[in-house]
Amino acid sequence: MTEQAIASPASEAAWALLSELVAQGVTHVIVSPGSRSQALALAAARLEREGRIRLHVRIDERVAGFTALGIGRELGVPAALICTSGTAVANLLPAALEAHHSGVPLLLLTADRPPELRGIGANQTMRQPGLFDAITRFAVDAETPTGAAGEGERMAELASSAFAHAVGAAGEAPAGPVHLNLPYREPLAGAMPAAEARDADAPAAQTTALARPATAIPRGPRTVVVAGADAGPAAEQIAHEGGWPLIAEIVSGARFGRNVVHGYREALREPELGGRVERAIVFGHPTLSREVSALLSDPAVEVVAVRRGGEELNLNGASRAVWGVDVADGPGDDVWRGAWLRFSQAHLPDLAPPAPDIDGLQSTDPHQRGEAVRAELEAVRRPLDRAQLVAAVWAATWPHDRLVFGSSRLVRIADALLPGKKVPVHANRGLAGIDGTVATAMGVALASQGAARAGVTRVLLGDLTFLHDVGALLLPDIEDEPRVQIVVGNDRGGTIFDGLEVASTASAEDMSRVQYTPQSVRIEQLAMAYGWEHHRVTTRGALDQALTSTVGRRQIIEVPLAR
Repeated sequence: MTEQAIASPASEAAWALLSELVAQGVTHVIVSPGSRSQALALAAARLEREGRIRLHVRIDERVAGFTALGIGRELGVPAALICTSGTAVANLLPAALEAHHSGVPLLLLTADRPPELRGIGANQTMRQPGLFDAITRFAVDAETPTGAAGEGERMAELASSAFAHAVGAAGEAPAGPVHLNLPYREPLAGAMPAAEARDADAPAAQTTALARPATAIPRGPRTVVVAGADAGPAAEQIAHEGGWPLIAEIVSGARFGRNVVHGYREALREPELGGRVERAIVFGHPTLSREVSALLSDPAVEVVAVRRGGEELNLNGASRAVWGVDVADGPGDDVWRGAWLRFSQAHLPDLAPPAPDIDGLQSTDPHQRGEAVRAELEAVRRPLDRAQLVAAVWAATWPHDRLVFGSSRLVRIADALLPGKKVPVHANRGLAGIDGTVATAMGVALASQGAARAGVTRVLLGDLTFLHDVGALLLPDIEDEPRVQIVVGNDRGGTIFDGLEVASTASAEDMSRVQYTPQSVRIEQLAMAYGWEHHRVTTRGALDQALTSTVGRRQIIEVPLAR
């Protein structure tokens, strides 16, 4: 009997579980290799051969977790994440936390030792059941397969229930992470069950989020719509239907339309605008400005928050959580809306480079022509600053692209300066950590570029956020390269701390030692080691060219910035 012919209850159970997840709608599986998880990994490999999934292999479980998070962000359908036992499981926690707080579907399939090997000092064994209980929508320490009758059916039922909870189709919780802890005894892998006849054209079951009733909101009171991270186009639609000003963070995916307010921070500080708000309707998770936090913390303001992640927004202690919003019939306040729109028009940013002096360049007067040429050269050679960097990336990105922001200083500058534009945006603002940004963007790219769809995924982040996730640059040679541009604003340290209170109280020496984290990494050599293209640009013209050139493979665009 060959090794491949050995019967293994582990393989049979793994196949039943993964097959049903695919039937439910899972299209992406991410594997971090390991011994205890081999039955799951081999089942995933077979599903890939059959053309039923896209398989991604990542050696670092933390990278794998955030890659799965990015796929779930883009598709609204969970990726299945497979890892072995021990510390591998613990490395999934950061991505699972972000999924919980952001309301992103995620399936954690963690292999484990059987119960008799737990708590006795066995190798690679820890208490995995319960590790994610505080943040999961559904968690099960599954039965250990023995080959008994009915195990396959029970595994399929478990998969169906797990998928439903992950997408928010079971219970009262929104979409989020699910944990299936899967113990296996030896032999850990063997012959897979025989392939079942199936209809290649049959659609997946596609369990979707529950259709929960929306709450009718009258137009009457002086209202603003606040769109935080992950708000999406629904926020703009409600602002349009209600005739309400739209305060849309740059990471919301809702900064577009007639009602968007440019310079919203200043507007909220104006007594006749922000000082007169009676009601705020909130979509997503606002995190980027103190002015919005102050508004939503005001007990005199009625706050209606549309549920998204694992925690309800309630900064003022009296906010009302709803599943959705409909605008009720009734008169609106055109005077209120008009005041905000006039303010917005007056604060519309113009970050485009100055237009060339065509008349001067064509003049027959040598002095006039020389001055025009000198001005043009100065504009071309002007070093990039942060405002020009975020403006260039925004200008180069269109609806068929994806833009991912890291939790760096640049996202706050982008939020303060950029005009409205309908662009799909992602950012890990559930906990606003810097970890996993590159891996999340890779997941977004993998999900958004399937089926030969056009578009580039751009990642805008600072040097420390980039270096924190440098392991995500490693991709298997045999997997397709996504079209990705990582744009690194490199000021050689954490200058985001310049804008925090600590900068006014700590000494320059202490700030440098424990806050700024100065670094002198040669990013071009990192790029070479991991097989990425590298471009170092210092002017707006060079940056525009790098961003808009044909992206045939993954690229890192490094932009040196002054402190």
